[in-house]
Amino acid sequence: MKEQLMNEILQKMLPYLDNSQMAQLQNTLLHCLWNVEISPVSDCEKKEDNISNADLLEMFVSAKKVEGCSEKTLRYYKATISRMLENFDKHVTHVTTDDLRKYLSTYQEANECSKGNIDNIRRILSSFFAWLEDEDYILKSPVRRIHKIKTAKTVKETYSDESLESMRDNCDCLRDLAIIDLLASTGMRVGELVGLNIADIDFDNRECIVFGKGSKERPVYFDARTKIHLQNYLNCRDDDNPALFVSLLKPHDRLQISGVEIMLRKLGKKLDIPKVHPHKFRRTLATKAIDKGMPIEQVQKLLGHTKIDTTMQYAMVDQNNVKLSHRKYIS
Repeated sequence: MKEQLMNEILQKMLPYLDNSQMAQLQNTLLHCLWNVEISPVSDCEKKEDNISNADLLEMFVSAKKVEGCSEKTLRYYKATISRMLENFDKHVTHVTTDDLRKYLSTYQEANECSKGNIDNIRRILSSFFAWLEDEDYILKSPVRRIHKIKTAKTVKETYSDESLESMRDNCDCLRDLAIIDLLASTGMRVGELVGLNIADIDFDNRECIVFGKGSKERPVYFDARTKIHLQNYLNCRDDDNPALFVSLLKPHDRLQISGVEIMLRKLGKKLDIPKVHPHKFRRTLATKAIDKGMPIEQVQKLLGHTKIDTTMQYAMVDQNNVKLSHRKYIS
């Protein structure tokens, strides 16, 4: 309560004092109030305390839903924030920066999480408390002073040309061959792939419209080999399901993400290719495109990224190309 009162005083004095005067005021308040107990008067309780933590969380999730976040993202947000709220025996409007620092530290030790995982939690908490600040439930987000957690940048693997050809040659059916070709030539997300319908495919122009994150539409393009394998697969089907990819067994339901992941994992194990999964095709496409000179802005559009920084994380420029470019432009 004391820290909340001090923050409120400092916030109200911001327009009138410069930085040195604000620092002096903060030191004065700390000195004068260090041994003073402050508690709220019961009949003057703030209105935000009457709104439960659960209700504030539901309101936040609703706000994010309106902004276009997917159901998967909303569930992740809700689960992450709920864990945090359950850890504190206080109203969310009274949570301090030190509370959150201790929570993140304890959570990391208890679950042996990576720094990247902890930074994801920090970003979600930052979004939640920033919303509370914007909606005037708190004066200032306690996450503001918790900076981005530095993580070691690891070079993530891509598929070699030999691995891709080996997977194509060892597919058990036309469907799996078409899936591998479509992932490799478009760089689409696996969720986008399983959401496609036959009617979405424009074979004449070798393109299709996918629904990405936040229900955003974008065109993706495939090569001639993919076109042929897709047509061969569709010609051999005897079901009337509108989905582009269906299960091999009756009643031939739409193929799910887990079905694609299991198929690729089995194929990788059979061929002794490490870490075979759908997202690796996306990373491979981005890397090859940049290595061959495709402008990063176009790669960004191709992958459907809102921020170009995200595209740069996917693309790993080949060091040999860096060496050749140095000789060409600098040496």
